Amino acid sequence: MSQNQATPLMPHATASWLVDNTGLTFEQIAEFCGLHILEVQAMADDLAGAKYTGRDPVRSGELTHDEIEKGQADSTYKLKIQKVPVQIQRTKGPRYTPVSKRQDKPDGIAWILRNHPEMSDAQIGKLIGTTRNTIGAIRERSHWNIQNINPKDPVTLGLCSQRELDSAVAKAAKKAGIEADAIPDSKLVDDKQALIDELKKEREDAARAAVTAAQEAEAEAWLAARRAEGIPEE
Repeated sequence: MSQNQATPLMPHATASWLVDNTGLTFEQIAEFCGLHILEVQAMADDLAGAKYTGRDPVRSGELTHDEIEKGQADSTYKLKIQKVPVQIQRTKGPRYTPVSKRQDKPDGIAWILRNHPEMSDAQIGKLIGTTRNTIGAIRERSHWNIQNINPKDPVTLGLCSQRELDSAVAKAAKKAGIEADAIPDSKLVDDKQALIDELKKEREDAARAAVTAAQEAEAEAWLAARRAEGIPEE
């Protein structure tokens, strides 16, 4: 989606309506609503963790029937929003997450569930900016995209700051009656070593991938040179 393209006020509800009521492609709907195509696919297959009540973008003035017909007639046509929704200043509720970061939320949620089970769904929802339904689906491994979810530190993903995460963890620990001194030193050492081992493995995997890519490029260059000289390939 173009960074300058505005999106409907309720993208998921709008996408659900377009899936059910038009012949637009998943790509067109995803592009118009600012969603990932897999989210639209999940809606069409009824695999989404939460069912969305469709919202008619024609009635809201965000689309016209003519615009929809253009899209149905040409699968490469990109729908143009007719009425940009008014942005409302939020004072309460989950934090706003840029569209580019939203697909990272499941990874961040999975990381918190694995590393800080003492945190409540309400705390996770406030920290990451997500819903209890999504958290529950990831915890129960019933999320529509569970096979592609990999636990990652939400701070690294840019979903929250380290200070915010530390504060939330501290509050959850205090509420659960977990004192910092009660955590064995051996557990901290094990966690640190596990992180070091994981980072080391990632570096080794990246190095091996680089070597393989270099070897493949070298082989391709060698074959190209032989072809240029008119030497038949063996």
